[in-house]
Amino acid sequence: MRVLVVIYFAIAICILILARVFSLSIGSNEYYERLSNKNYLKREYTPPPRGAILDRNGEYLAINNIGFRITVKPHLRDPNTIEDLHNIFKMIEKYFPKYTYKDLEKKYEKEDGIYNHEDIVLVEHIPYDDFFKYYPIFNSNDYIDIKSSTSRFYPYGVVGAHFLGYTGRVSVPDIDKDENQKHFETIGRSGIEKFYNSKLQGTLGVKTIKVNSVYKIVGIAGDTPPIAHDIHTTVDIRLQQYIHERFGDQAGAVIVMDVHNGEILAGGSFPEFDNNIFVNGVSHDDWETIINDFNHPFTNKLINGKYPPGSVIKMGVAMSLLENGISPDTKVYCTGSMPLGNRNFRCWKTDGHGETGFVKAIRESCDDFFYKGSLKIGIDAMHDTLAKFGIGEQTGVDQPNESSGINPSKSWKLKAYKAPWYQGETVVSAIGQGFLTVTPMQIVRYTGTLATGKLVTPHFLKDTKAVQIKDVNIPLSYLALARQGMYEVANSGGGTAVNNVRNSLLKIAAKTGTAQVIGIPQSEKKRMQEHEMEYYQRSHAWLTSFAPYDKPKYAVTVLVEHGGHGGSAAGEITGDIYNKLIELGYIDNNTTK
Repeated sequence: MRVLVVIYFAIAICILILARVFSLSIGSNEYYERLSNKNYLKREYTPPPRGAILDRNGEYLAINNIGFRITVKPHLRDPNTIEDLHNIFKMIEKYFPKYTYKDLEKKYEKEDGIYNHEDIVLVEHIPYDDFFKYYPIFNSNDYIDIKSSTSRFYPYGVVGAHFLGYTGRVSVPDIDKDENQKHFETIGRSGIEKFYNSKLQGTLGVKTIKVNSVYKIVGIAGDTPPIAHDIHTTVDIRLQQYIHERFGDQAGAVIVMDVHNGEILAGGSFPEFDNNIFVNGVSHDDWETIINDFNHPFTNKLINGKYPPGSVIKMGVAMSLLENGISPDTKVYCTGSMPLGNRNFRCWKTDGHGETGFVKAIRESCDDFFYKGSLKIGIDAMHDTLAKFGIGEQTGVDQPNESSGINPSKSWKLKAYKAPWYQGETVVSAIGQGFLTVTPMQIVRYTGTLATGKLVTPHFLKDTKAVQIKDVNIPLSYLALARQGMYEVANSGGGTAVNNVRNSLLKIAAKTGTAQVIGIPQSEKKRMQEHEMEYYQRSHAWLTSFAPYDKPKYAVTVLVEHGGHGGSAAGEITGDIYNKLIELGYIDNNTTK
């Protein structure tokens, strides 16, 4: 019995040994083969040139300028080479005075760490024409390595600066967020450059190199070239440039959008700045000039400018009144003011508008009509209808960090302020004041929806996949009242814009808006005129429109900061933009007045 136990034990030991031998010699073969491949296969990644950005007609809006980069070997600060290093600094300063000895020395010392074995980049980019004549001088220095480089360039400078955006050098935080960024030199920081950064950076090239145990190259196992990706936008740079020149030195925003598919033909945020100053690092003086400008040139007002909409919101409020049981035939009698509690809510027209229905209320922008109507339906009903038009939510436009604005409701105020809602807040919301705030992008989208009954997603990318359309489910008869009122704003006696858009060759539908920057005390018997106020206390001027009236194609929204009355400040600009659309062939001459 004992002999059998010993035999069985010996057999078990043998089986275990055989199993282990099998595992090491055969079962782990694939595993160790993979480790072996890692030992002798090395991958090198090559980024493509950053993709160009073009307008809808193929004009270049962002390109890459070719040039050279100056790199220097590390660890040259020891006694044997320190003089050679200083001579390099002097040579760069001599031929390119923009780069001072002191700055070059500081940059080298910062990068010359004990564990750094990579060449140190002293100068990121010098244009080809500027450097080429000195190339032999620099290339003959054993410690210098000259490499090709590209630098982003915006041919139109300030024009379209905000929607285009700019690039910057890839930083450690960028790599921490996305390790893939370590293979690229630049990254989008704003606008299209940021939103479509991954597309513009293109597809990395990969070369698989065979090396031996001492990392000597012995062959190429594979080579996939890099692929660059350009972007075509919906913008027409001719229209964009015209609007830039026409808007002048005013502050504000202008958007031109196709009401059927959301394509943006032009989008200007003013004042603009030159994106080229950011490409290789903005100077202290340029940065101070931008951030200290009271007109906020650094803010992309198309999507981040949050303003009270003023009277341009009245068509949306009218739709809410109709949706919530107010008859289309309803009329109120406007005397110029409406008492509520211990306050007196004034209409902009001191002696009132008299008997007023929906169309007249829009045409002449009667505040009293909307005061009284809003009290019947309440803020939550208004909120729900305005939400159908995209108020209070991001439009989804292809720009980073878009603002939502505020579409107030009782629950919103309770959450934001831990306070109840008051009737007086409903009244001021009905005329686009109070807590209600919007962006110009939201207003042009809302205007397009009034024209078509469809809510589109605005976009700058020329791609049919970017087109998104949603039905707002508002009866056509209600929308027809809003459109008729907007038509009379621009074409009938008493219309608040009729005298200011007369230069337009088209029949347009429009709405003016005057958005107060400061509250006017109720004790004031007579409303102060805008020109009597300090500039930065004057109201913002809106004029939003669509045309042609009979067959809408484009919506144009103009906001002039501190422009006073919307019709006068923005009306002529709007008319000129429509005339330019005709000139450029976007609207048929047969549709003119």
